[in-house]
Amino acid sequence: MLFLNEGDIRKAVTMKEVIDAIDEAYKVYESGDFQMPTRMQVNDKGNTLLLMPCFTTGAIGTKLVTLFPGNAELPTIHGVVVLNNSENGQVTGILDGSFLTGLRTGAIGGSAVRHLAKAEASKLAIIGTGVQGLYQALAACTERDITDVRLFNRTPGKIPAFKKSLEEWIGPDIRLHTADSVEQAISDADIVITTTTSKQPVLPEDADLLRGKLIIGVGSFQPDMREFPEVLYKLTDRIFVDTDHAIEESGDLITPLEKGWISHDSIQTMAAYLADGAGPSLNKEDSIIFKSTGMALFDVVVANLVYEKAKEQGGGTQLSL
Repeated sequence: MLFLNEGDIRKAVTMKEVIDAIDEAYKVYESGDFQMPTRMQVNDKGNTLLLMPCFTTGAIGTKLVTLFPGNAELPTIHGVVVLNNSENGQVTGILDGSFLTGLRTGAIGGSAVRHLAKAEASKLAIIGTGVQGLYQALAACTERDITDVRLFNRTPGKIPAFKKSLEEWIGPDIRLHTADSVEQAISDADIVITTTTSKQPVLPEDADLLRGKLIIGVGSFQPDMREFPEVLYKLTDRIFVDTDHAIEESGDLITPLEKGWISHDSIQTMAAYLADGAGPSLNKEDSIIFKSTGMALFDVVVANLVYEKAKEQGGGTQLSL
């Protein structure tokens, strides 16, 4: 049994390889060749425990993860991923679920940038400079020639440390800017990524600031959470989701559907979009919305990739039960 911590995972794979794995997971999702129940959520005073199992032909994966939005000194997410052999059930790997979650969620956004962003996109806005904001920025910079990243956080004091961490990943050539407001952050952005746990929209009710952009939301994973304003839904007739479960889980889809701002016909999974050969061309004048809540299939496909690469490289630590 191989144990892989954050350092082991970082050595084993690149962000580009993880984004490739997300695209492979979409193929599996569209084929239906997997078993994945709706993830179990247990909530207590705003804190969440998630249990996410998935059975594929290549591996069995189970993620146990906690989300504590109020954590100040510690990360919001803690967890482990357990890999089992799909032929005999043997435990083959235990991986740092916190880092793997951050990496694969960033790669989900990266896949959206790969397939939905304008080829010439060069300016990125990150709203929420927590751990997930870091991986989203890294993935976006992996898929497009980003020259400028504007950062906004409701606690500005956290941005300097974020900049330092991001520069360690992407180098000093991409310019990082601290924005005084969300409006300033997104004003000239081609890609806007929201990574908050807000229960109120964090983007402004301003059509001019949102028009013609790729908007990626990864923060709203419960019905009472929202990051997108009403006006955004009036700027597009194409909304992409990473999984059908997102329609039942995220307030950014539940609320607009209930209020009639959008219809079910306007929502398409990325798996279906990619299976159609990326479907009809997207109007550059429209806004494009991508909403992610994640799923266990992503975890098992990425974890299995990391496990196989680490095993080839002789990485990780061998454990015995």
